Amino acid sequence: MIRLDGFLPHPLQSLGINERTQVFGPPCTFVDGQRYLVVAPSGKGKSTLLHTLYGLRKDYDGQVEIEGREARSYTPDDWAAFRQQQCAIVFQDLRLFPELSALENIQLKARLTGHKSDEQIRDLAAQLGVDHLLPQTAATLSYGQQQRMAIVRALCQPFRWILLDEPTSHLDEANTEAAFALIQQECAAQQAGMILVSLGETFGLDFAGSLEL
Repeated sequence: MIRLDGFLPHPLQSLGINERTQVFGPPCTFVDGQRYLVVAPSGKGKSTLLHTLYGLRKDYDGQVEIEGREARSYTPDDWAAFRQQQCAIVFQDLRLFPELSALENIQLKARLTGHKSDEQIRDLAAQLGVDHLLPQTAATLSYGQQQRMAIVRALCQPFRWILLDEPTSHLDEANTEAAFALIQQECAAQQAGMILVSLGETFGLDFAGSLEL
């Protein structure tokens, strides 16, 4: 379970907070195994929220509890274990290594835990229509193709939560539908929860909670 209470990232304090916010300030809980949508315009803290939950930011006031522990009490080893075994993420800027092949980018994640074989990776990529692109370097792929590779990479590990930062912003309707079908399939298999941030799109999904920043 993830709990926020009085949570206010320092970078947002000078920008002014939406008085209707359901995340920055008020108590907020994300229950294991449930899907949540967090909506806000650009520049209002969506990525900052996910980066905090992933342990990349500690510059905030208030409390962020993950599995009953304040996030700032996690050691680097704690975060490494959390990211390998409990929390997957698709970054908005994807963070693929451009000089490596798409397959090598995914293998870097998969081989940390042995969660998915190369055959399973190819099957996931095939479901998103990019299996034929696995040998290409990430730098040669379009942004939409890179997004699909980043989604496959995120699904190649054990996780209790998956954090999605506008993961289909460069995909058409058909590819977006395929991407979320695959994400939901893997979440169901692991009984995992999802926190999706978007500009307002719901992608036809049902959510346990829809929150405004």
